[in-house]
Amino acid sequence: MKLVNIHKPCLVLLLMVIGFQSVQAQVWSLQQCIDTAQVYNKKLQVNRNDIAIGEQREKEAKANLNPKVTANADYKYFTNLPYQLLPLNALNPAAPEGEFRAAQFGVPHNINLNLQFSMPLYNPQLYGAIQTTKIASEWIELQYQKLEEQIFFDISNLYYNAQILHHQLAFIDSNLINAERLFKNMQLLNEQLLVKGTDVSKVKFQVAQLTSQKVGVKSKYEQVLNALKFTIGLSLENNLQIETNILYENSFEYSSLSTLDFRMAIIKNRWLGLELNTLNKSRYLPSLNLFANYGTTGFGYNGKPNGFLDFYPIGFAGIQLSYPLFSGTVTERKINQKALELKNNELQMGLINEQNYLQVENAKLQRKTAKNTVETLTEQIQLAQIIYEQTIVQQKLGTATLTDILLADNSLREAQQTYLSAVIDYLKADLELKKFTGNISLTK
Repeated sequence: MKLVNIHKPCLVLLLMVIGFQSVQAQVWSLQQCIDTAQVYNKKLQVNRNDIAIGEQREKEAKANLNPKVTANADYKYFTNLPYQLLPLNALNPAAPEGEFRAAQFGVPHNINLNLQFSMPLYNPQLYGAIQTTKIASEWIELQYQKLEEQIFFDISNLYYNAQILHHQLAFIDSNLINAERLFKNMQLLNEQLLVKGTDVSKVKFQVAQLTSQKVGVKSKYEQVLNALKFTIGLSLENNLQIETNILYENSFEYSSLSTLDFRMAIIKNRWLGLELNTLNKSRYLPSLNLFANYGTTGFGYNGKPNGFLDFYPIGFAGIQLSYPLFSGTVTERKINQKALELKNNELQMGLINEQNYLQVENAKLQRKTAKNTVETLTEQIQLAQIIYEQTIVQQKLGTATLTDILLADNSLREAQQTYLSAVIDYLKADLELKKFTGNISLTK
């Protein structure tokens, strides 16, 4: 690990003052922000509930294999008893064939009470559903890991932005101290008629410009901190202070691991393959169920003189075999759809690999370029500071003009801004490299 040092005496003093004042507030490291987000981030809480829902669905699918017992009861009162046609020769052999007489059978009151038992002995669709819900649970867990990875990425990005803005404020404060000191000197020289009033106005404008820039950067800093609090899951009223030292890796190489996108594509491949296999089985394999029924049937008659209510037991057990003969080509169409989806998934897996390789190579190049820029600009800032201080001395000796001072100051500020941009480019490229190599959750 290499520490990005800002070699400026005024800035060091300023950072020491800021550090002393922030002792009263809690300083949050990047790791603390991530650990806290894992507990309080609302999106992660929702996804954890989704994982629990997936587990319950898997248990629900398995529960379909358990026996089912149902209690049924019904009461019927016939205002008109059902009719049945009786052949006349059934009662009178001498009656001609083909003649019938309508007759009402039964009693007005009918009561049925029974217990029904059913249990699947073999059902390919049920077993396929159990495997599908199991894979779905794995998919949901990977979705949680992907969201967790994205939230870590977002928090790191916001944290790095806050650090950069913090250092940008420190640069502005340091430059503002120099500009105010120069303004006072120019005022004294103007009073002694050694410089023009326009020179004083130029320096005053520079002070106003830096003051306005400080207000804008401070506002951005507060906005980034608020976004960081929201992503962590903290209230915006919380006083959040970040670590000011910026640490960056020095040419650290990450081993390429399987990314979550590729692992999710593999899970989807298994999912589609299982659905296709289940559909194929359902075309040719039967379903076998065990069932039983036990109860009582009551018949009641409330007419006179022989009213009664009698109950008679009923019970049976059996096995039901169901075999699909023709489904109207619906199953075949579903099989064709799943086969095409499986082919698309395999193409997508290849695309993910190729795209990931491209992203890793680009991130490596960006990180290498940003690292070289940071090292170069660190020296340039030191040189620009020396040139600025020497120009101030030369101006006091009368060998440098105000224009020379302003040019030196602009060069210093430009080097500072470019330096900070290069640092954040490095940090972001390094963060993306961790993500594309599958190391982002391992290097927290």
